[in-house]
Amino acid sequence: MSEHIDPTSGSGDDPGLRQAEDEVVSLASDLIRIDTTNTGDPATLVGERAAAEYVAAKLSEVGYETTYVESGDHPGRGNVIARLPGADSGRGGLLVHGHLDVVPADPAEWSVHPFSGAVQDGYVWGRGAVDMKDMLAMSLAVARRLKRDGITPPRDIVFAFLADEEAGSFHGAQWLADHRPELFEGCTEAISEVGGFSVTLKDGVRTYLVQTAEKGIRWLKLRVRARAGHGSMVHDDNAVTKLSTAVSKLGQHRFPLVLTDSVREFLDGVTELTGWDFPDDDIDGSVAKLGNLSRIVGATLRDTANPTMLTAGYKHNVIPSVAEAAVDCRILPGREEAFDRELAELLGPDVEREWVGLPPVETKFEGRIVNNMTAALIAEDPGARTLPYMMSGGTDAKSFSRLGMNCFGFVPLKLPADLDFAALFHGVDERVPVESLRFGTRVLDRFIRNS
Repeated sequence: MSEHIDPTSGSGDDPGLRQAEDEVVSLASDLIRIDTTNTGDPATLVGERAAAEYVAAKLSEVGYETTYVESGDHPGRGNVIARLPGADSGRGGLLVHGHLDVVPADPAEWSVHPFSGAVQDGYVWGRGAVDMKDMLAMSLAVARRLKRDGITPPRDIVFAFLADEEAGSFHGAQWLADHRPELFEGCTEAISEVGGFSVTLKDGVRTYLVQTAEKGIRWLKLRVRARAGHGSMVHDDNAVTKLSTAVSKLGQHRFPLVLTDSVREFLDGVTELTGWDFPDDDIDGSVAKLGNLSRIVGATLRDTANPTMLTAGYKHNVIPSVAEAAVDCRILPGREEAFDRELAELLGPDVEREWVGLPPVETKFEGRIVNNMTAALIAEDPGARTLPYMMSGGTDAKSFSRLGMNCFGFVPLKLPADLDFAALFHGVDERVPVESLRFGTRVLDRFIRNS
């Protein structure tokens, strides 16, 4: 392994914080070993109950009252919520949330078994190590430390460990926002994935990216109906042909470049730190200067619509009457209506469209919460800078923003400069540095105690 990060410790003479640092690694490893694979298919998913029960037991052990909730008629989709009362009940509370489920992993592709939770070479390995059982472990370690040491934070803190984020949150955050909003009563701000991690820019300049926005998700199904027939005949009304033409046109379409406030503020901040220019007439090209980070930033410059599945027919010599395609669409904040118009023009009237989706979200990179994030990071990394950014994916923030919360991605991790962190999300050999977990625990503890 060429990757390396210098160990630091800011726990000083605080034995409670040292204990939280010491246990965060074992908590992460334990959580990874609990297989919570979410395929999205009820026939093959594992379910989150075992992980939820593990979390509930760890919280109850130090004196929390926990609420365990499953969504309606879907057994095994466990969610756990606990509240730590703050000193000022009149202030809006802070929600600290994360999801228990993970995407599938093929053991044959990995250096270690993806559900081993192995601790080796300075990393904790396994599916969920960065998405997002690292944050679950840090949140759990800090929650236990605060309760164990009798620390009262400035305001209420609600800890939520949730199901089903990887398949739309229908049995987790979405269901809870619709059916159990009282569990989050009074919360005005929230933190979760995907932000707070460090990136190293020019000349070793390190900055921590706080997620303030995310694109909307639309899982689109396209359908064409035409006349069935025999495969040996001349046939001018072929559903497969019509659909493939529409899908090809959509897949090759380039949506217009749009610089949202979050992206512009990020690029301006990088310019200030590095001197790199991002001219309006060459944004795509200049973003390449960001190295591995360019994949994340590049995906937030425009809407995308990527075809992912095609379905048609049942026999080689039968022309089917229906053909369908799945398309993964990601939409920038403020672009929903324009996206719909562009989609209609591209596909035409003969292609039926139906979808499920979650809207874009965006909040301001300002206020006490941002100041506290920055202060907590600087206390552990004196050269730290923070910048806002937009992520191209979606998180449970979409559900909690509906409850009136300002949502941020803040999972504080000081990372090795040569670690391609973005590639580890849903990737093979997913892993998180041990010292990053310890660092993040200290930062998260300081942030919550001063929030």
